Amino acid sequence: MGRLDGKVIVLTAAAQGIGRAAALDLFVRCVYQAFAKEGAKVIATDINESKLQELDKYPGIHTRVLDVTKKKQIDQFANDIERLDVLFNVAGFVHHGTILDCEETDWDFSMNLNVRSMYLMIKAFLPKMLAQKSGNIINMSSVASSIKGVVNRCVYSTTKAAVIGLTKSVAADFIQQGIRCNCVCPGTERFPKETENRKICNCRRSSPALRVLGF
Repeated sequence: MGRLDGKVIVLTAAAQGIGRAAALDLFVRCVYQAFAKEGAKVIATDINESKLQELDKYPGIHTRVLDVTKKKQIDQFANDIERLDVLFNVAGFVHHGTILDCEETDWDFSMNLNVRSMYLMIKAFLPKMLAQKSGNIINMSSVASSIKGVVNRCVYSTTKAAVIGLTKSVAADFIQQGIRCNCVCPGTERFPKETENRKICNCRRSSPALRVLGF
């Protein structure tokens, strides 16, 4: 019996990780596999269909192509899901540069993907959780946010600070209805290739997302 037997978990950006950063990509993939290993039905979504198919080999993981910036797609997806216990919003983009390097198009794209997508996903799936009187929402933020100023991460840090604010707001508004909302704030870590397997195993044994869920 796994700790998540019978639970339904929806995750975004399942195929590519955040910003395609190696350490975070490993972290995110560990989380997906940890959820499935604990008995959950994982519905992994991503805009990249070919990379998403790589997850089909893992038992317990079901895949669906989804653009989290498209409200119509999200609403249709939500209509197709009868119930869920966990929504894990991971989709994001890392823009490199100071405010002087950030054009309006960069700002708008980052805000749309990093913040608005979470707003759309939460708004679509929260009513199902409220009907169940239970649910967990996890939003991927970052140390580069309101927690710490990081060089050349201006708009990225701004979006991740907004994610923290969104998370706290949803948590405060719905805790009495049985909804928990938390965010994960990782930092990047560089490590040699020979240590990757050890770190992956450690991640699988003690996933931060599983601890956030209280399991």
